[in-house]
Amino acid sequence: MKIVIENHVPYIKGIFEPVADTLYLPAGEITRDVMRDADALITRTRTRCDASLLEGSGCRIVATATIGTDHIDLDWCRRNGVEVANAPGCNAPAVAQYVLASVATLFGGDLRGKTIGIVGVGHVGSIVERWAGGLGMSVLLCDPPRAEAEGSDGFVSLDEIASECDVITFHTPMTRTGNHPTFHLADRLFFNSLRRRPVVINSARGQVTDTVAWIEAIDRGLVSHSVVDCWEGEPAISSELLRRADIATPHIAGYSEAGKIRATIAVVEAVSRNLSLGVAFNGLVPPDAPARVTVGSLLSTYDPLADTRELKNNSGLFEQLRNNYNLRKEPLA
Repeated sequence: MKIVIENHVPYIKGIFEPVADTLYLPAGEITRDVMRDADALITRTRTRCDASLLEGSGCRIVATATIGTDHIDLDWCRRNGVEVANAPGCNAPAVAQYVLASVATLFGGDLRGKTIGIVGVGHVGSIVERWAGGLGMSVLLCDPPRAEAEGSDGFVSLDEIASECDVITFHTPMTRTGNHPTFHLADRLFFNSLRRRPVVINSARGQVTDTVAWIEAIDRGLVSHSVVDCWEGEPAISSELLRRADIATPHIAGYSEAGKIRATIAVVEAVSRNLSLGVAFNGLVPPDAPARVTVGSLLSTYDPLADTRELKNNSGLFEQLRNNYNLRKEPLA
């Protein structure tokens, strides 16, 4: 039994060693030759999992310690009997912390009366919704797939978000097909429709926002502040957007200690079940996200400007900053 694990998945060393040959490698060294005799792969977002990596291997499961699966060819895996497991919701409280700590920092801690538009109301967006409401913000929700499935009550259009909000934060997957593709959802048309010079935040996926259109919007004064955690072209990010962004971070919005533990628990359980290994996570299980938090608990647990200074001073070290990030604590109620 052989399990290949990306070496930046935290809290996992020692779990599978008693029952399997375990190989830890950087993402760039996980190759077709490495996977040829592997039974499982545990990875993050930097390993492209498709035919070029997996064809001809004995891999039965790809488990990604992330919410997203953009890096996995789901159709190919389905056709070839490779189970795909991810960790939905694992970092949702941490991303909510990032978003609202950033907004509180930009607004000097005064959030009451501000209107926040949440585009994508899944695991992350739902926590942002709950916490933002508890902080005295008005909340508008935009989620066309949910509106179709559940009815339109409680949801608004992206046009209304653009017209009515002081803060707009994206929490969608990155999709190019289907009824509601999100590739360049925030494009030139979107930025031109903004009416209140909002704060715009992307802590979802880099390609949800059009970098060129965002830069133009900043230069034209259409947005008041820009918060960028997810970038097109990572790790080769736009130096122009980096220079203009008020808060700029190396894709670490979800990087809390508790979030990483949740992600590792999810992949350990999935691989153990698929391979009938009978192992389990052997560390502390993090508490559930609190029902509400305070501005004080947000700002005391995360300073987005510190991470911004680090990235702006070391823009060529995006991947190193991300991989060696000092995992933060999540806020408590």
